Amino acid sequence: MLDRGPLGRLGGATEHGALTVAWRPVTTGLRSVATFARSKPIGAFSAALIIALVLMSVLAPVISPYSPNKPLVGPIFDAPSWSNLFGTDGQGRDVLSRIIWGGRSSLMVGVTSVLFGTIIGAAIGVASGYFGGRTDLLVQRGVDALMAFPTLVLALAVVAVLGSSQPILILTIAIVVMPLASRVARGSTLSVKEEVYIDSARALGASASRILWRHILPNLMAPIIVILSVQIGFAILIAASLAFLGLGPPPPAVAWGSMLSLEGRENMEIAPWLGIFPGLFLSLTILSFNMLGDAIRDVLDPRLRGSRAR
Repeated sequence: MLDRGPLGRLGGATEHGALTVAWRPVTTGLRSVATFARSKPIGAFSAALIIALVLMSVLAPVISPYSPNKPLVGPIFDAPSWSNLFGTDGQGRDVLSRIIWGGRSSLMVGVTSVLFGTIIGAAIGVASGYFGGRTDLLVQRGVDALMAFPTLVLALAVVAVLGSSQPILILTIAIVVMPLASRVARGSTLSVKEEVYIDSARALGASASRILWRHILPNLMAPIIVILSVQIGFAILIAASLAFLGLGPPPPAVAWGSMLSLEGRENMEIAPWLGIFPGLFLSLTILSFNMLGDAIRDVLDPRLRGSRAR
């Protein structure tokens, strides 16, 4: 066996060290996932369900047995069978295909609206809490006015005025979730800005924008992540409620709420699967996001890290 010499051995060690450094983030991430799964098994199971639902929605054109609006793929009101696993509706459309495409719509509206609403609400809350004074007073009175309206009533009012297209639904739900994000961000900002290192940054001449970006916003990430994970389930429920009331995306778009409202409600006695399966997927999705949000809150909140595993 040939000896590569000191330089050869040094080159091999350097290459091995580079590979170790490159894989270190992956192994650290896998350890973090494994730790989370052990400490919060229900949260990990919920995350797996959410990933499966997201994959189902993204791959809807591939995995859907039929087009969601294609009629007469089977007999009308046909019970679940091998050819139509979730049965068919009054037009002979495949219920499983409609559920898959309805999940795509629900997740798109829920995730997009919560991201938009949380980012805007958090920005308003941070500015309000940091600058204080009259700015804080005026902004928080506006937030109070939004929070004074019942959630569904506020959403109904906005949709009734602006319409029920998917962009309008996203905007409506974003308006609904903004007040909570604003309140949480403002409370955290009021707490963080009194810390000694903030005073030190001001004494060193740091600008307000630098303090916000470098010192305050990083400390808000934990509560913002918790809000995002919990509010997505809430947003999906609001979207389904609006669709159930006839204010969802117009046909040919498919939504779980409209499936429950139309034939699912009218034909519950002769075709119960029309309401059972969309309701089951809707409930499972909302429950998964809520359980995942609770688990993330327990992990990120230092006061709850020693709590019982969920």
